[in-house]
Amino acid sequence: MGPARRRDALRLRGGGSPPLLRLFPGRLSAFPLFLLALLLGFASLLWLQLSCSGEEPSGGGQQRGAPRQPCPPPAPPQPPEEDPAWGPHRLALLVPFRERFEELLEFVPYMHRFLSKKRIRHRIFILNQVDHFRFNRASLINVGFLESGNDTDYIAMHDVDLLPLNEHLDYSFPEAGPFHVASPELHPLYHYKTYVGGILLLTKQHYELCNGMSNRFWGWGREDDEFYRRIKGAGLQVRRPSGITTGYETFQHLHDPAWRKRDQKRIAAQKQEQFKVDREGGLNNVRYRIESRTELSVAGAPCTVLNVLLDCDTDETPWCTFG
Repeated sequence: MGPARRRDALRLRGGGSPPLLRLFPGRLSAFPLFLLALLLGFASLLWLQLSCSGEEPSGGGQQRGAPRQPCPPPAPPQPPEEDPAWGPHRLALLVPFRERFEELLEFVPYMHRFLSKKRIRHRIFILNQVDHFRFNRASLINVGFLESGNDTDYIAMHDVDLLPLNEHLDYSFPEAGPFHVASPELHPLYHYKTYVGGILLLTKQHYELCNGMSNRFWGWGREDDEFYRRIKGAGLQVRRPSGITTGYETFQHLHDPAWRKRDQKRIAAQKQEQFKVDREGGLNNVRYRIESRTELSVAGAPCTVLNVLLDCDTDETPWCTFG
């Protein structure tokens, strides 16, 4: 075989090998591959740091005027148990949830930083309804209360699409009675005087005194209006923020009604039942099963995700399904 044919044969035999592998002579061992993976990982981290810090790598790798992703702020340190500055109480932040992941990714790290800055000991519980019934915010809050453990002594019933912007809002232990953070004077949407939705703080003792929330409200709305009447029936007085001057700019509302429609249908007798006080149900008869319990970290912020399977008595509340 002449020199020209030998060169052509070598090209054919080596043409199928990736160029990166031909950098290593002879048979590959594990060490060169490990070294290569390590170098690639280091290069990726370096690029991420440069791109989010606003610096451009040499050679104009980023187009002029292209937006750079900001570096996420580091998660605040967890309070040492013996630090008295954080106080003796611990908040269970109860977040009813279903299929609103974009809001959740913003909510968890934001609230963790917000509460830590205020030195509020807290645990965030994402109450993810995974059954096939209509959404039931009140039942999920009842489940969150029962599953929040003995290391928390008060709760916040907190919508996932509502972020507090004013650092003077009070999330501390509501010893004197239920404290409505998202008051009608501050909430961007709801302004009637008996409104107690959005964000409401209660001690666990006071929530038990109300027997929790009614489990009869499937679909969107009315459960917090019924809970206001429970609060009054238990002899409790709702308190609200004072000295907040930011008005309707106090909160950021993440909900986009143009593409996320709320389930406001009223089925069967639901239209009449929604205005009644449920004097029998609540914490004592919520029916559910925890499918899974997962500890997660979202951008460094810890939370507990409970996948909740609610149960429904279709004889009692046939409007829990669309059928």
